[in-house]
Amino acid sequence: MNDTDTILDLTPIERQDEKPSTALALPQTSPAGMMLAALSQGASLEQVEKMMDLQERWEKREAEKAYNEAMASFSAEAIEIIKRKQVDYANSKGGRTQYKHAELSDVVEAVKPALARHGFSYRWDTQQTPDWLSVTCILKHRLGHSESCTLGGAPDDSGGKNRIQAVKSTKSYLERQTLEAICGVAEKGEDNDGADAPAASPIPPDLLQAARDESMKGWKAFSAWIKARTEQERNLLVPESDNLKAAAKAADAKGVAK
Repeated sequence: MNDTDTILDLTPIERQDEKPSTALALPQTSPAGMMLAALSQGASLEQVEKMMDLQERWEKREAEKAYNEAMASFSAEAIEIIKRKQVDYANSKGGRTQYKHAELSDVVEAVKPALARHGFSYRWDTQQTPDWLSVTCILKHRLGHSESCTLGGAPDDSGGKNRIQAVKSTKSYLERQTLEAICGVAEKGEDNDGADAPAASPIPPDLLQAARDESMKGWKAFSAWIKARTEQERNLLVPESDNLKAAAKAADAKGVAK
């Protein structure tokens, strides 16, 4: 049999159905959805850039809304921080200073699981000069929005600490206080962590009233107002931070903030 006598058996190949796309469908009303629609209709580069800017601002607003909603849910958690650390040392006046406080590990163990459940993570940023230490606690939500709290203090050389111990003591104290402040939690029976510590500076009435007025406008307005204050003003308001945050969240819950 020669080549011309060969009969080719051509079996039809069944057409493979295309797999459905697994790409996430964008809402047509979202900036990204509108941008894609505009591209398909021949939008200019300038128009697309404006839409991309709109998309970025929209995502930031959505992230901030998610942060506020998650923080409201976190605030409903029953978080308990117990003072376990006993401090007792001879002071410069010839007497003894005695008090109890929660250690940093106690605060972390109390808040970290609840924060994780609501999509939060945190970290500290430390700035140091020879005579001053500044610690910032940054609380970030999984969608990207973050807020921070900063406190500062001199190295704690009480109780005969050496230089390194003094810096470490202040750093640990500031990390604990900033984490508590940004989370809106407090230790049971909270005091000033020192019987001979100087009394906290009183909050100027005008500053306190302004803070209360802003908190009644909701979390977004209150947060923006706090960020615009000086570091000294924010430090003065720390004793009232829990009440102010609670008032702002209550205002949001009542639909005051838009």
